[in-house]
Amino acid sequence: MNRLRALLIWAILATILAVPLLAAAASPLLQWRQPVYIAAGFAGITAMALLLLQPLLAGGYMPGVSGLRGRRVHRWTGLLLVGAIILHVGGLWLTSPPDVIDALLFRSPTPFSVWGVIAMWAVFAAAFLAAFRRSLALSPRLWRRLHTLLAMVIVAGSVVHALLIEGTMETYSKAALCALAVAATVKVIFDLKIWARRSRGES
Repeated sequence: MNRLRALLIWAILATILAVPLLAAAASPLLQWRQPVYIAAGFAGITAMALLLLQPLLAGGYMPGVSGLRGRRVHRWTGLLLVGAIILHVGGLWLTSPPDVIDALLFRSPTPFSVWGVIAMWAVFAAAFLAAFRRSLALSPRLWRRLHTLLAMVIVAGSVVHALLIEGTMETYSKAALCALAVAATVKVIFDLKIWARRSRGES
């Protein structure tokens, strides 16, 4: 029963992550897009899917990848998230460098660009802190709080970025994915008691 339950949970998650990708693949807007632009768009959709997976791994909610294994997979998924964002931005750069420059300099006329760039830099900052955590000598308490703050910025910025874009992503599946990412992030923050006062013996 436990194995069947685990398979069912993973199957449900896989379906949730796959539906937005499949819905976007069926969009008629793809007919007029360049291959590089399409690849960049799907890299962005993949990044949104990873934003749902990350808190589930961090909270140990997924069967078979809890505890230390879950945290290890969480780190690798974070690297995939960074890679997806680089592909997303890089592909958009190849199709229209001026638009990407305007977005990076926060002078783009499209509001969704601002939120996307904020989320991007927060992802890079989180990856930097994770890579150099020991060198920076961050205490576990400070590390958790900084990481959580950046995760909140990442999810909030990415969700607003995605919802403001009227593109290949199907409206309802996109909204559902965004809502689930926010809900999972909020749940793991409360469950792990990130903002609780330092317990006795914690460094």
